[in-house]
Amino acid sequence: MPPTASKFGSRCEVTADERLKQFDAKIVDLIMSEIMDSETSISWNDIAGLHRVKSTLQEVVIFPMLRPDLFTGLRGPPKGLLLFGPPGTGKTLIGKCIASSSQSTFFSISASSLTSKWVGDGEKMVRALFTIARIHQPSVIFIDEIDSLLSQRSETEHESSRRIKTEFLVQLDGVGTKSDDKLLLIGATNRPQELDEAARRRFVKRLYIPLPSFDARREIVDRLLKQQKHSLTQDDLDIIASNSDGFSGADVANLCREAAMGPIRGLTLEIIQSIPCQDVPPVEMKDFLMAFNHVKASVSSKDLEHYLSWNRQYGSFQV
Repeated sequence: MPPTASKFGSRCEVTADERLKQFDAKIVDLIMSEIMDSETSISWNDIAGLHRVKSTLQEVVIFPMLRPDLFTGLRGPPKGLLLFGPPGTGKTLIGKCIASSSQSTFFSISASSLTSKWVGDGEKMVRALFTIARIHQPSVIFIDEIDSLLSQRSETEHESSRRIKTEFLVQLDGVGTKSDDKLLLIGATNRPQELDEAARRRFVKRLYIPLPSFDARREIVDRLLKQQKHSLTQDDLDIIASNSDGFSGADVANLCREAAMGPIRGLTLEIIQSIPCQDVPPVEMKDFLMAFNHVKASVSSKDLEHYLSWNRQYGSFQV
């Protein structure tokens, strides 16, 4: 979402900055379009479970950004943070929450945006990203699927990919070299084992984002059902949470969507065209039992063991 004029000024004011004159206006506009509106408030309560992860992030990221005078020297915050784990576990939401909690400008960038062929110069894209982030600091740069950008080097790697990777590492090394730098890079990946070793070392904090626990799954279901009329009891919620063991947060959300369609499927076309919203039957436990026949866990036990193994070897905290 483009930045609001009140916080970021007009586009003319942004592009007039001396540091941006080296970049094509098209590149600057593309980066600026990736800034999330900082007025969109996302709190830690919006993230189900992950209590240890949230506590750690507040300690190593949020507090230093809010009180940089207290966190200097050995207490200085990390400049690179890696969130890894199965897909659908809320890594992107965590990144947005960090930006919201620290009152920072949030850049949400996909790796494909930085390597887009039509731009023609990935290295300039990377430099422009970090330059604009410095102009708007405190800033949080969130890059999804960062493994595709910083994958392990190989002899068959294209020269342009190698240059982009090198430039990215150079820029990351430059983060924090100035005492007033307030810049954090967050990388998210479902394939941490594919990260280049040099890139991995630069992510000083590497946090495993696991599948949701029983309590977290129950909380997700409870929150989503508040948007729908239903007749489920507390015991029903316990059963749903238990039966969804091994589900990611996204899987649980898909399960709820499938169950919510249950009452609609029992209606004829004529009834759907005329029935008032308040007369639609409530979601019942039988709808969830039926939904379990169609929605399965998207993460295999083999994949899960790969994440746990990588976390044991490189993760900052053990689970």
